[in-house]
Amino acid sequence: MSQRRIARIEELLREELSVIIRDEVNDPRIGFVTVSQVKVSADLGHAKVYVSVMGDAKAREATMKGITSAGGYIQRALGARVKLKFLPHLEFLLDDTLDQAFHIEEILKKIEDEKSNK
Repeated sequence: MSQRRIARIEELLREELSVIIRDEVNDPRIGFVTVSQVKVSADLGHAKVYVSVMGDAKAREATMKGITSAGGYIQRALGARVKLKFLPHLEFLLDDTLDQAFHIEEILKKIEDEKSNK
């Protein structure tokens, strides 16, 4: 399958999953969630859904548990919205790239402060 088609499917799934999680999933554990990326396997059998969660570690953990427990509902709702011959199995993963970026920024700021104090 062409990379262009896979990229289009990934973007379609990302958009639809964002709407489903935001508007249709009514789990109080789920906080502010952004679907940052969807990676689909070449055979379209599996999709890794990366979600970014605002809040502390406890809020992230609760949100991930809520999303995982609503996984079946999310899968069915996605199947009703997206017309694909085979809908990939969804795996929800926490996207911690923002945390890593903030950590790197803090390290760089400390280095810059140390240089200016010399």
